[in-house]
Amino acid sequence: MRIGIVCYPTYGGSGVLATELGKALADKGHMVHFITYQQPVRLNAFHANIYYHEVQVPTYPLFDFPPYESALSSTMVDVIMNHQLDLLHVHYAIPHASTAYLAKQIVGKQGRVVPFITTLHGTDITLVGKDKTYAPVVTFSINESDAITAVSNNLREETYKYFQIEKDIEVIYNFVDIERFKRRSLPHFRQAVAPNGEKVLLHVSNFRKVKRVPDVIKIFQQVRAQLPSKLLLVGDGPDRPTIECMCRDLGICDDVRFVGKQEQLEDIMSISDLFVLPSEYESFGLAALEAMASEVPVLSSDAGGLPEVNIQGVTGFLSPVGDVDGMARHAIDLLSNEALLATVRKGALEQAQRFHINNIVPQYEALYERVRERALLAISL
Repeated sequence: MRIGIVCYPTYGGSGVLATELGKALADKGHMVHFITYQQPVRLNAFHANIYYHEVQVPTYPLFDFPPYESALSSTMVDVIMNHQLDLLHVHYAIPHASTAYLAKQIVGKQGRVVPFITTLHGTDITLVGKDKTYAPVVTFSINESDAITAVSNNLREETYKYFQIEKDIEVIYNFVDIERFKRRSLPHFRQAVAPNGEKVLLHVSNFRKVKRVPDVIKIFQQVRAQLPSKLLLVGDGPDRPTIECMCRDLGICDDVRFVGKQEQLEDIMSISDLFVLPSEYESFGLAALEAMASEVPVLSSDAGGLPEVNIQGVTGFLSPVGDVDGMARHAIDLLSNEALLATVRKGALEQAQRFHINNIVPQYEALYERVRERALLAISL
């Protein structure tokens, strides 16, 4: 099958999932065409079945804001017509679902029927999509999708709650490549980060307000007061200056390392003892799942879809949003008890196996087949 994938090419969960899905589909023999404004960060190796089409946005003095949506739709049309795509799979509703609808109408005038699937990832529904500026377009374009998926049951329910959706939303969970994230022994790397045998806590995010990174620092401060420990902060974003100031004010800078954006997280996961994710909301928590595949227990809030991934006392611990003291107690109890830590490591890996890439990708393939068959049936009628 010839599949067009439209996504944000950045470090966020939607772009990571879309890119990993495209790579997995290519491995299975599908021809995959990525359509984005820059090369996705995880699209970092040549593959004979993967094509990349960059969206070029011309600038004119007439426009205060470059018309990205129009350029994206035009690029979709070009790729559909010149590469004979069978369908489009767009990730993140804004603006990808509406631009896919427009592209579908344009190629339809030229005798091509190309259905599109919209996958909802989280803030496109729970934050941006609810804005009155975007809500009518989001609602319309989701309803015009030939199929809709969400990455968790929580996100599915949130979408029905806030939008007048007239179609079924199928839940297809995020996935992880278990072999890629398999925990490895990296003693020299571990020694460099924790030279005196300290416990290593890890946080990965885009450092936005919804991630509550200041809570990570507060939790770490309490853990550090009880146990020798180090904190690795992976990512970057608008809250980083605030976090750096907090570390200075608390006098913990020597034990906190900002490592910036990292494309390959496997090694960092392999030397970590606890993954910390106290977010205000997570539709799923892909980074937490990747940590679990590396046998790293997860300390998280109970917001959104996180309870569908992180199981209390089995894969880690959950606490209410903002309960820094409770999270710190869980972290200290876990990291100070080697037997419990070993048990929860095992539970984390077993839970990650449920979301193995080999279990999830066939669900997307089956959906593609159903959508394509419906489109062909409509043509024949």
